[in-house]
Parts: sequence; structure tokens; C-alpha cells
Amino acid sequence: MAEIRGKTATRESASLPASSSPEEKQEPAPPKVSVLIVSHNNISALRRCLQALEGSKNRAEFEILVVDNGSADECPQIDSEFPAVTVLRLPRYFGATKAMNIGTRTAAGEYIFFLDAETEVTAETVAALAALLDADNDVVAACPLLIDTQGAPVPFLHRLPTAASMRRAWRGNGELDPVTVNLDAETVEVEYAGRAALMTRKQFVKGMHYFDEHYGEYWADAELSYQAWRNQKKTLLLPGLRVTHYPVPGIDDYPPAARTILSADCASGAATFIRKHEGFFAGTIFRLTLIFSALGMALASLAGFRDAGFYWSRFFAVATFQKIDGFQTAL
Repeated sequence: MAEIRGKTATRESASLPASSSPEEKQEPAPPKVSVLIVSHNNISALRRCLQALEGSKNRAEFEILVVDNGSADECPQIDSEFPAVTVLRLPRYFGATKAMNIGTRTAAGEYIFFLDAETEVTAETVAALAALLDADNDVVAACPLLIDTQGAPVPFLHRLPTAASMRRAWRGNGELDPVTVNLDAETVEVEYAGRAALMTRKQFVKGMHYFDEHYGEYWADAELSYQAWRNQKKTLLLPGLRVTHYPVPGIDDYPPAARTILSADCASGAATFIRKHEGFFAGTIFRLTLIFSALGMALASLAGFRDAGFYWSRFFAVATFQKIDGFQTAL
């Protein structure tokens, strides 16, 4: 499915004596970390992200994989500007979950650093997160503090999702309620940090049998956090390690056709999460609640003569369990 181009940076091998046979030549050591970026029509952010990564102090110790999710801009050709980057090209937009699985299966690193293209790391970021994972086997994931361009913390930390918090997220812009933490601490244990800048152990993701592709665009990262919690493993935030995170569009920022499928995908993924972790009955009730909520908003739109087309389209998309799977044309 994915077309792969580009190459990863490799270390030069020491010269061998003339008597050495080809069989005695050693292969380059695999990278410690695989940085995994999912891109989609965000070339400016992707360039900025890659430029920052290339300035890392431990650049020779990690590979960079870009999984392009059917972009129509220059993202699929980014390896022409950054030849040490490997690009995996998907023909259509399949959602974040499938892209993350393709990238994780391809990755050679012991650790996977999931990174939004809209995140700009510092020279120390990759090494510091890897060192934290090296130091404690009970830490399954680690993240830096996300800050905006003014230096203020971005609200990206959350409790593990519940049916109530996911209903609020779906009715809003796809975002859970944020939590605050002690930013003066050296490390802080957190429940759910998203995937904007999260390093985790590849072996842990493999142990999950990768990400469940019942998820489309939303909530696969919540599954990772839940599995860490269930296995009594820790996700740690390093408040002193700060990276700049630029704004990412929410559901409400898209045109109506794209909003329809994104909102339906958000609902479908939330119902999948609740069904898996609270039981089939709870998942069914949750899905029915969202369907009736969507129907109520569609009926209200007729009375108010506002966005009726969007609300009715969304109702039908939610009621028929649609999720992003590569067959939609709106994204």
C-alpha cells in the first residue's frame, strides 16, 4: 500500500584490513529511535519540523520516517529536500491510525517518537526522552511540555477518557478537558498526553498488536495510554523539556463535508474505546446517545435554518458508523 522512498542516515563503517572477507563486514547499528511523523497537506509545518530534528545533538542515533497520508501539496516529495528522511506515501487519506501502524511496522528503532508536523523540537529533545526510557523500564512513554509561540503551555494533558468526557469532546471540537500539572517538578506522571510529541517503546506497541484499526483518525493514542495504565506502566512528562507546538485545525475549522466525516470518525472511535474498556452494553448505549444527540441537533437546525445540510449529513454519518478509512474524498 505504501510507496517508500528516501533513506535514513547511517554511520560510516571503519575501514577493514585488506584480508577481511565480505562476511566479516559489520552492518551499521540500528537507530535507537525512530521519529514518526504523519503528514497531510501541511508542507510548511513539515519543513519546520524536519529542520528542527536535523539540528538535534544526537541526529546520528535516530531515523526519521514521514508517512504521508495522501497529500496534494509538496509533502510526498519532502525527501528531495531532506535526503536523510524516509517517506512512506499512501495514495489516499486513511486516517492517523493506519498511518501510525504502517510507520511503526517500518521503524527500526527501539523507541518510536510520535511527532506532529506542527511540533518543533529542541536540539536536546530526542536524546532526553530516550534517556528517560533507558533509565526506567516502568516508563513506557515520555513527552516534553508543549508550549505555544509565546511560551505559554498548550493544554494537551488529559485524564483517560470516559463516556462523559468523550461526549463533551464530540459535541465540542474533538478535544478532551485538559488537566494542569506541577510544572516545577522534574518529572510528572500523566495519564494521557496525546501524540503531538510522545516517545514510547516499540515493543510495547507490538505487544498491543499495534493500534486497533477500528479507530480511524481519533483516539488510537488514547488506546496506547489506556494500555500503559492497565499494565501499571508510567507515562512521564518532563516539564523542563519544552518544545513549540503550532496550532492544529480542529473539527470546526474544516469545510462542512470534511467536518461531517471527522465528526463521525470522532464518534465512532469514542464508541470503540468505550466498548473495549467499559463493555459491549456501555459502548452500545454510548453510540445510541451520540446518534440521538446528532439527530436532535439536526432537527434543531431545521428550526433555526442554520447549517441544516451539515447537521443532517453528520447525523447520517454517525448513525451509519462511518469512520475515515481511505474511501472519503472530503479530506
